[in-house]
Amino acid sequence: MLRRLTARLYWTFSRWTLRSEAAPTRPTVLIGAPHTSNWDFVLMLAIAWRLGIPVRWLGKASLFAGWRGPIMRGLGGIAVQRDDAARVVDEVVARVHAGEVFGLVVTPDGTRGGNEYWKSGFYRIARATGMPVTLGYVDRTTMTTGLGPTIDLTGNVAGDMDRIRAFYADKAGLRPERRTEPRLQNESAVTA
Repeated sequence: MLRRLTARLYWTFSRWTLRSEAAPTRPTVLIGAPHTSNWDFVLMLAIAWRLGIPVRWLGKASLFAGWRGPIMRGLGGIAVQRDDAARVVDEVVARVHAGEVFGLVVTPDGTRGGNEYWKSGFYRIARATGMPVTLGYVDRTTMTTGLGPTIDLTGNVAGDMDRIRAFYADKAGLRPERRTEPRLQNESAVTA
């Protein structure tokens, strides 16, 4: 209740506009892209809390150090050791298979600094758990943010990524110069 009230206040006074398709009705991998600023985190929480989506999110382990750990975990964070991506995927899949229900927020472009490729973990997690993918976005050009469509991945990685690219084609992020094009390093080699 407090989270929804906080989100309602945020959207009342924010210069951003929440434009969203309906919140997913089942557990989903929620993509947060383009991820170009620390403010993306605030927007993600405001979207999830406003729409009543229980979320978990992946964050670098250093965010969970010391006094920040309990706060980050309380906000739904799961610490990630970036040097062991396969273990992260396995852990999340195990949580879902154990019956934990949540929307998993993933920023596949990795860091806010811009990369050449998206990381494929979101795809592998979605395929391994049977969860759909919800396309969350931030677009500075229109000052809008929210959720786009929820799609079921087919296993045709190139085709699925084409659908994702089409959605994000006109989304700039808060810092457009840091945007990473939605593509995987080797879309034909991703384990589907």
